[in-house]
Amino acid sequence: MLGVLSFRHLVQRPWRTALLLFGYALGVAVMIVLLSVGTAMLTQARQERLVGGGDITVLPQGIDVEVMKTGGLGGMFLSIDHAKFVYRQVLASPRLSGSVTAAAPQIVGKLAYVTTPDGRQIPVLASGQIPSRNAAVGAGAVLAAGAWRDDAGDRAWADPTPFELRNEIDHFHEPPAAAAHDPSWAEWHYFNVLGAGRAHWAFISYVVAGAVPAGRWGGQLLVTLHGPGAPAERFVANVPGNRVRFSTADADVAIGASTVTVLADGDYRLHGVARGERDGAPLTLDLVVTPEPGAYFPGASVSSDSLVSGYVVPALRADASGTICVSGRCRRYDRAQAYHDHNWGTWRGVTWDWGAGRAGELGVLYGRVDEQRTTAAPDGAATEGDGGASAVVRPLFVYLTDARGFLAVFRPRRIRYTDGRAILVNGRRVVVPVRGEMTDVRGDDTLHIVLDVQAAAGTDTRAPLVAGGEAPAARGLARPYFIQMKGLLHVSGRVDGRVIEGTGTGFFETYR
Repeated sequence: MLGVLSFRHLVQRPWRTALLLFGYALGVAVMIVLLSVGTAMLTQARQERLVGGGDITVLPQGIDVEVMKTGGLGGMFLSIDHAKFVYRQVLASPRLSGSVTAAAPQIVGKLAYVTTPDGRQIPVLASGQIPSRNAAVGAGAVLAAGAWRDDAGDRAWADPTPFELRNEIDHFHEPPAAAAHDPSWAEWHYFNVLGAGRAHWAFISYVVAGAVPAGRWGGQLLVTLHGPGAPAERFVANVPGNRVRFSTADADVAIGASTVTVLADGDYRLHGVARGERDGAPLTLDLVVTPEPGAYFPGASVSSDSLVSGYVVPALRADASGTICVSGRCRRYDRAQAYHDHNWGTWRGVTWDWGAGRAGELGVLYGRVDEQRTTAAPDGAATEGDGGASAVVRPLFVYLTDARGFLAVFRPRRIRYTDGRAILVNGRRVVVPVRGEMTDVRGDDTLHIVLDVQAAAGTDTRAPLVAGGEAPAARGLARPYFIQMKGLLHVSGRVDGRVIEGTGTGFFETYR
């Protein structure tokens, strides 16, 4: 009966029947597509190589998501450099709290090898996450039994105490294989302190140098005191390697009787004993340096056939309190402007431009490392010179912080110096800068920095760095005079639509 009715309806109303059949077919087709999409999404969600949770996934620049999913060559060794810094100072920072509710670091499906007691290696896929952070972005693990909570390592990764942060980024190093037994190896804690009225300042370095740990090496405390209308005073204490204590697990160092100690609250306690180079006058220093929260640079490293270099700034902005005494006459510092960085590497044929200081609420750091070499330049570096020898001139970086931590990075092409003052270094006249200038534009962000140099002092690098360390002239520089300057730092520009501007005191370095 239904068949007869359908046939008669088709004969009497053919267009209406065709339209109804088309609509029915279209509905079935749409349903098939939707079910297919849903099935594909469910299948992808179950892939062990895909990361779930949240609204945005942050990956290394240039990674191909499809290659990552299929496990191609481009997905090997997937990692984000300075992931801790990216999490703490960018994704989970107070600056983005209005836009980012939660962020979670995740490692998914990384190839690892497990070594069995009998020496066999078994390939496995390993994943890692911080339980509380993953739960916050809706990607918490499904447990068959028990509980999975953050442990001490999770907390230290995401939110370290100041003490943990200092030791994490500021510990010492042993020379890598590329620098083994190299007498130009050196590593040091550097501090500068600016006295009241900006009239007096001190440079303090705790240096370990030479063929560490099996060759000729030693340690040195070097303190240079500067003031108006008088030459700089240098105070030195050299000790052999058997009287030096440093660690690859913490930032503490002892060079004879002179020490740097990280306190429980993350402050640095400095103690030093040295004697004047000219007259043997005794110096003692006792200072506590307090870094400002969030005002640090996580570190950078450069490695090539002829150069190993690392650099970190645990205290871009800091205060210092205590005393520096010479022959019993003491200068008191009370919450004085201070700065601390840490350097390590090989330094034969290496020069740099560097500067750091305050400009209002801004912390400012700039720098680059140059090297003389005879081989081809690495990618991203310009080469100057001929005759088989060349100078690799790497681009500058400018790093800015404010009260909320990391603000921006700029990459000026160069720093333009204006020379206009002469100083004496070991009786030789050396012309030094009176002004420096840098500019950069990155999209809508702009930067203009002017350095007004007020004072300068020079050191001849052809002398050995420390007794028992590198040999004289080991650095072999075409520009052998190391110039340290103090002056005003003027910053202006725009970041994220906001005008930035400030002026303050900074310290700068270059070579002549």
